[in-house]
Amino acid sequence: MKRLIGTTLAATLLAVVLIPGTSAQGRTMVEEGRTRGEAVSFPGIGSLSQPSGKGSFRFGVSSSATQIEDRNENNDWYLWSKPAPEGLGKSPFVGDGVGGYTRALDDVGLVKDLNVDSYRFGIEWSRVEPQRNKIDEAALDHYGKQLDALAAKGIRPMITLHHFANPVWVDDPRDPECKNGPSDTNLCGLDHPQGGELVVKEMAEFAKLIAARFGDRVDEWVTLNEPMVYMTFAHAFGAGPPGKANLNTANLSKFTMAQRRYIMAHVAMYKAIKSADRVDADRDGATSSVGLTVGAQEYVPIRNGRISNDPRDIAARDRYRQYTDYGFVDALWRGTFDNDLDGTVDEQHPEWTGTLDWLGPQLYARIGVSAPGASGGGDPSYPVLDVDLCTTAPCLPYKDPSYFVPAMNYEASAQGMAGVLKEYGNRYRGLPLLVSESGIATENGTRRSQHIVRTLEQISQARAAGVDVRGYYHWSLLDNFEWLSGYSARFGLYQVDRTTMERIPTSSVPVYRQIAGSRSLSSQTRQEFGGTGPFAPETASSTAR
Repeated sequence: MKRLIGTTLAATLLAVVLIPGTSAQGRTMVEEGRTRGEAVSFPGIGSLSQPSGKGSFRFGVSSSATQIEDRNENNDWYLWSKPAPEGLGKSPFVGDGVGGYTRALDDVGLVKDLNVDSYRFGIEWSRVEPQRNKIDEAALDHYGKQLDALAAKGIRPMITLHHFANPVWVDDPRDPECKNGPSDTNLCGLDHPQGGELVVKEMAEFAKLIAARFGDRVDEWVTLNEPMVYMTFAHAFGAGPPGKANLNTANLSKFTMAQRRYIMAHVAMYKAIKSADRVDADRDGATSSVGLTVGAQEYVPIRNGRISNDPRDIAARDRYRQYTDYGFVDALWRGTFDNDLDGTVDEQHPEWTGTLDWLGPQLYARIGVSAPGASGGGDPSYPVLDVDLCTTAPCLPYKDPSYFVPAMNYEASAQGMAGVLKEYGNRYRGLPLLVSESGIATENGTRRSQHIVRTLEQISQARAAGVDVRGYYHWSLLDNFEWLSGYSARFGLYQVDRTTMERIPTSSVPVYRQIAGSRSLSSQTRQEFGGTGPFAPETASSTAR
């Protein structure tokens, strides 16, 4: 969503962690189902977190505020990416996104045309609070009108509060060392001894403001999107704002301080939403359902270009998965914290537990992991963790070459969804799951439709195995700004011409519209797009868009 050392590696790894995976468990079941031509049906939408919602299912679509919105110069990604001398020029320029702020009400119509139950989108902190303690009422009014338009069309909103971006005053990337200490124009960020506490407080106050203002229309909340992805690019390798590279022996305490504070920010935001949202808008018996999303992938131990059974590589895979997938959620589920990333719990925090109502695994890629040196010399991709990553051949053998996504430089992993959902269901028993993002960057609508159908087949398989999965949100509604990849990667059901900002429906729109409207994968749809065979080639054509 989905992903950092040299520029090329930085872009690849950020792509991997920004959007994100696992085994082929249950593949036979899917193949047999397709051969038999059986339709797969899904029940109606229900509560995201309450026991009454178990067995329910919702179809949705997702977007991210920073990735689509225009007219926001107070965002740290805007400053980070704007060419010098006005900006830092450290990545492709986000600019005016795809006009998603100006065209927000029109885009509600696109959501309605998909027959989905729900739309997950962001309320941008830097727009609502462009300066510390200065609230932009016009921005709040804008988001209120967007929520009203969704309600008028019978679409349930899910609001993301922190999706990789901050107001510049939270941690100004022009001054990552924060030489003068915390101030109203630069709080110095999560890793600062004094400023970090202020950032946590400000994030909670923002959550409280939004929940109080919109709780009569919103019950479903995402505090943080893929928190360890954010930690990785923002604080581990400095590939994105605020540009801090602290995942090393000398600065590890700063990295884990930022990580601890980010956990605390979720806890504080959770409690703030619970206190401020007092209206049960969806009448499910709870005034709010608060969770977060987590990047998850299909991790494969590798060595010398082959799948590895070497205990060193298996251990490396497990270390990396604990770091990026499980550690943050464990902190909230079990109240534990690993202060030096050695895999051993160092701290107990019972005050963190009980602050997850649901969890959103987001799966995109198949990633090779090895012990350092297994696929070549040099320093490890991830110091401290002591692991190397690989996203493509020759170091990672393809499961199927047609699954490779050129725009993102990784192999898609729709067939890994069931295994990952089973792993999360087993690890966090009793916690409802939601596929809060899933998609593929492609110019070919047939490939996108295959990814949608096969992902839903995998979700159905996990549900049949008893995993409490309550929905699927396609990533994304529109083409958007894919962070270090700029605008070259097209994830949208609707393409966007960035000259005119015209929304152009791809051939996947009628496919997803039919699936969501009928709440089923028909026999014909599965025969055309489903199963485990090759994807359509990655070729652009006007008919395949």
